[in-house]
Amino acid sequence: MAGLTAPLLGLQKKSLREQALAALRTAITSGELEPGRHLVETELSEMLQISRGTLREALRQLEQEGLLSAGPRGRLSVRHLDEKEIRDIYAVRAALESLAARTLCELPDRQHVIGSLRAAIDAMKAAEEAGLQERVESDLEFHRTLCRLTENETLLHTWESLEGSIRMSIMFAGLEKGVKNMSVDRHHDIVAAIETGDASLARKTIRAHMDTAAANLVA
Repeated sequence: MAGLTAPLLGLQKKSLREQALAALRTAITSGELEPGRHLVETELSEMLQISRGTLREALRQLEQEGLLSAGPRGRLSVRHLDEKEIRDIYAVRAALESLAARTLCELPDRQHVIGSLRAAIDAMKAAEEAGLQERVESDLEFHRTLCRLTENETLLHTWESLEGSIRMSIMFAGLEKGVKNMSVDRHHDIVAAIETGDASLARKTIRAHMDTAAANLVA
């Protein structure tokens, strides 16, 4: 795997598993480790200066996150998303976030929720001049906040299990397609719908948001 650069080099000795996990995750979602690339444990463990046992723990976590896929004999490679998989991911997101929106609409007092969501949009606006990865993270934080505010831990955990796949779908689609889905106005529409307390309108707004996002990514 010659040619790989930071963050795959120079890990510190503290919390090696966490550092390896973060480094590999970033390398995958940035495209440094491209889709379809086979991962060779001996080369990665030497490059990261960690044991193969520690590396395997990190790789198992990345497989659970949907960033890696297992082929014949369990050989791991960077997951390649096709059009159907992207549409499936966003269909599940739509279902989860529609549930979140309905839950928030049913709150008797939604002002603290609306304030938190608007703060997340402000962070998206502030990230507009940053790189793609920073914009992706601010976009994801808005949707994570939407789920977290429901205080439904199962909902949040299920959404977070899709996070790796969501990142990959955005990063691998490229800058132009990815940015189309990060419109601040489109996210204001979601907040406005929740603020009305109309659960039907909020669900429709979320589903339209996700349908458009998926269409942009596979266009």
